[in-house]
Amino acid sequence: MTKYDYIAFAVLIALMVWAAAEKYPRVVSAWGGIGFFFALAIVGLFYVKWSPYYATALVAAQDRALGASIVTGNLPAPPGASFQAGFAYFIAYLKETWQALLLGLALGAGIAVLLPRARLSQFFTGSKGPLRATAFAIPSMMCTCCGAPIAVGMIDVGAGASSALVYWLANPVLNPAALVFIGFVLGWQWAALRLLVGAALVFVIANLAARFVSADWHPPGVVNRPDNANRPLLLAWGDGFLRLAVRLVPEYAVLVFALGMIRAWFFPEITPAIGNSFWLAPVLAAGGTLFVIPTAGEVPIIQVLQQFGLGGAGAAALLITLPAVSLPSLAMLGRALPMRALIVLGFGTFVFGLFAAVAAVALGL
Repeated sequence: MTKYDYIAFAVLIALMVWAAAEKYPRVVSAWGGIGFFFALAIVGLFYVKWSPYYATALVAAQDRALGASIVTGNLPAPPGASFQAGFAYFIAYLKETWQALLLGLALGAGIAVLLPRARLSQFFTGSKGPLRATAFAIPSMMCTCCGAPIAVGMIDVGAGASSALVYWLANPVLNPAALVFIGFVLGWQWAALRLLVGAALVFVIANLAARFVSADWHPPGVVNRPDNANRPLLLAWGDGFLRLAVRLVPEYAVLVFALGMIRAWFFPEITPAIGNSFWLAPVLAAGGTLFVIPTAGEVPIIQVLQQFGLGGAGAAALLITLPAVSLPSLAMLGRALPMRALIVLGFGTFVFGLFAAVAAVALGL
């Protein structure tokens, strides 16, 4: 089947659900939304993630490379800060992520509209909630920004901050495709470091941040959203999609452009003379925490910089911090979480980046 066959299949499912909703509204209201949501997730993830990443894994296994760095190209440093640099990065980033962002918005809206809230909240609360969230995150393989709408949707329906944040962090950090790319391109010892430190980051930071979300916390504006109980299924979902897009996308786009414009401030020019300097790892850990990249973008970034002398400590710091969070994704989560939780997420990621740098030095990477 071609990609157009899968799109046609998804459209056919949507039309069938719509037709069934007109004839059997009560039945569809109970099961049609669930079926539509999971069909959308499976078809969308296959088209956007699973199929492309399978092809990319074959390339990585053969070439031991994933191409040029989105940050520096094939150079040791990004271009100087300028409007042109911001526009070029924004376009390059958008080409890599727009499909996943649309899917993330569609699934985030679907969580709020298509799935039964009471059962969803019950499923993701309790001691098993974060483990269940991890199980759903691993096949999602979203980058930190594209996974943010889904996490926001989970928080909005009361799924629990801890589970929502575990899902959000596990998507980029424990992405199995990214681990495979890291193994083929950088080495399997780097993949092991990412897996071990990343797993600790996901569960420790998510649970710490969730402690700053009080039980009576409600995201701003959540009480003012319309009741979709009596609306047609697809109409309610479409309305939820538009509301979520308007809520999250504008500031996300502005921040991606701004970070691309000043990316030279986050990534100093790498030379053999500074590649193993003690100050470089904290600088790169801070830059990696704030900067935004597409899924697995850290792999070619690190590989290119290693060619110009980047040492193991700096590489490890980027390996953990670049995919985990970013300023745009934190801003998107800011629509659903208090500021204290966002600070924990950002600072915690920076600390784990430093921990990874120390571990890399100790292991001789």
